[in-house]
Amino acid sequence: MKRKLLVFPLFMWAVMCHAQSILDSAQWITVGYTEGTQRRACPVFQKSFNCVSKIRSAILNITALGLYEATINGQRVGDAYFTPGFTSYDHRLQYQQYDVTKLLRSVNSIQVTVGEGWYRGPFGGSLDKNNYGSHAGLLSELLIVYEDGKGEVIVSDTSWKCSPGPILYSELYDGELLDTWITPKNWVPVADLFYSKSILVPTENEPVRKQEIFYPVKVFPVTNDSSTIVDFGQNFAGWVQVKVKGNAGDTIKVEHAEVLDKAGNFYTDNLRDAKATDIYILNGTTQTLEPHFTFHGFRYCRISGGNLKVNAKNITGIALYSDMEKTGSFECSDSMLNKLQHNIVWSQNSNFVDIPTDCPQRSERLGWTGDAQVFIRTAAFNRNVKHFFSRWLKDLAADQSKNGGVSRTVPDVDAHAQGGTNDGIAGWSDAATIIPWKLFEVYNDTVTLRSQYPSMKSWVDYIRNHATNYLWAAAGFGDWNAPRESTELPYIDQCYFAYSAQLLINAAKVLGRDSDARIYGDLLQNVKQAFLNEYMTPKSRSVTKSQTAYVLALQFDMLPDSMRQGAADRLANLVREFDNHLSTGFLGTPYLLDVLTRFGYEDLAFTLLKQDTYPSWLYPIKMGATTMWERWDGIGQDGSVQATSYNHYAYGAVGDWLYRVVAGIDTDGPGYKKIIIHPHPGGGLTWVNASYKCSYGKIVSNWKVTGDKTYLDVQIPPKTTATIYLGEKILHVGPGAYHLIN
Repeated sequence: MKRKLLVFPLFMWAVMCHAQSILDSAQWITVGYTEGTQRRACPVFQKSFNCVSKIRSAILNITALGLYEATINGQRVGDAYFTPGFTSYDHRLQYQQYDVTKLLRSVNSIQVTVGEGWYRGPFGGSLDKNNYGSHAGLLSELLIVYEDGKGEVIVSDTSWKCSPGPILYSELYDGELLDTWITPKNWVPVADLFYSKSILVPTENEPVRKQEIFYPVKVFPVTNDSSTIVDFGQNFAGWVQVKVKGNAGDTIKVEHAEVLDKAGNFYTDNLRDAKATDIYILNGTTQTLEPHFTFHGFRYCRISGGNLKVNAKNITGIALYSDMEKTGSFECSDSMLNKLQHNIVWSQNSNFVDIPTDCPQRSERLGWTGDAQVFIRTAAFNRNVKHFFSRWLKDLAADQSKNGGVSRTVPDVDAHAQGGTNDGIAGWSDAATIIPWKLFEVYNDTVTLRSQYPSMKSWVDYIRNHATNYLWAAAGFGDWNAPRESTELPYIDQCYFAYSAQLLINAAKVLGRDSDARIYGDLLQNVKQAFLNEYMTPKSRSVTKSQTAYVLALQFDMLPDSMRQGAADRLANLVREFDNHLSTGFLGTPYLLDVLTRFGYEDLAFTLLKQDTYPSWLYPIKMGATTMWERWDGIGQDGSVQATSYNHYAYGAVGDWLYRVVAGIDTDGPGYKKIIIHPHPGGGLTWVNASYKCSYGKIVSNWKVTGDKTYLDVQIPPKTTATIYLGEKILHVGPGAYHLIN
């Protein structure tokens, strides 16, 4: 293809670079050779070109079908990983934009390696390949501006070459095989690929980047198989980097695990079908090796082969997660609660890898909607999740069925592969209403609320259309992993029916949809009355006797005022019947302490929080957890382990209570324009230091108890007002620092 040299004013060039025509002149290309039928080597696409003059600027716009890694003249482009990201590929495919000015020379070579990724690698419950397509694809354009004002465009087209690369396979579950002997050389022409460009969208959320580095805290040999186990001391998502000089042809194998079993053996049964193994074939030089298109959830790795002597200098663990700004901090006088906060943060880090996954280790790693909705408020304290979730919600809406049904996972790779529709599941599909509203509460994000409103409305209409006499009863997961007792599914369904209807009404009022607010207001009253008729006795007792039953009824205001305190008293009695332990699962646990606090049982809430025997938040910490567990009893008192996830953030939703109630930082209306500072000293805590960075600046609430005095130091950011509560004192203040004593 003949290259074009363009001449026009620089301002017009800038307009073109940012116009809707991005990537319009590029062609989708794919490999021009026959790929293997089993595991496929990652193809490398290559283009050589010269720059005719001194370069002023150069911008690379690029996306792929699969995951890509680009280099120019041997230098990696950007520091993002797992691009272009996991979206509902039939409807939305992101592209990225990089400033590559400093990478260009007079003679240049651009190479792009494309991995399987979520697009065509084995993924989802069925472990099928080619879920979204069977061909690796590349679409790119390099926009060059010279000092003399002339411009040039290098696009992906049939002038490019391709070759199988040294990555012999790379899969999200099984890991990567890299043969460092191989250098692409048998270049052949690429082939055209006919794929729509109408679904291209710019990237709006933070990319996945390398984050913390972990060094071994313990290294011990496994005598029976000549391997070495490395303990990094922290469960996280990422990979192991190996620095080695071995014999050419030697093989290094790196396996990953979250826990060791009772006997101290490397335990992988909880990985299900995931091999979670990276293999490197050495070339005889000194090499630094790591994967490209896979990641693992692990604390331990087992290394074998290559006569490698493992130590802290040649083995490191590298965490990878979406690079969102850290916004919150919480610490207190109780070291166990500090560890709980640490574990919450690290489960969030590990599972916010481009999408909000349930777990990072086994053959799942899906964007479970239920996990996301119960954790959204805690997540927003720890990091700025506005763009992360607003992008994910677009994929939720894209995957939503025409009848309004919402996927249990987003993007819904399994539903796509099976060509089915989405059935509604209470507590999971309600992410469609809950998360947009929470983003509005935290960030005053009316843009996302408005764009997701049709999805919110469709979901509530789905429930209404599947209800009989305003009662909704559907299949679902219920109060997932609740210990000891269960809560009937129809009861949970009805509570979430009302909650989603209420949030839709709230959104309608904010957006000026007064007619909708009236219509769904009438619906809500009917839903609540149906709940009372069906599930409450004449003496105001729930027909379902469980902690979660009372928690949901009270949290979602299912009961009239006259019945609420009685219901709260019964909830407290149920807690006491379990020896002051919780018996809630994924749906009841996030609201348990809030409800107890709201109805006068603050001391009982602290008692629950500080329990360290099963089931409790602190029991896993006592058993050595460094992240949150999927099950309260992932490791038994005797050290026995289960085939469960040891990095699952759902029960970390208690972090919201730590920030809002214990530290007392809350918003009084959307976006923290008006702030509430209302700390709740208790539980034997002598001090708490907490902060949250909102869009206006940093909010601080630090309190300590000395003798019979409580001291509170508060910081309120510019352009906001706050109401501060301390004991009987109530202060209305503006920006500034305040010191109070009670």
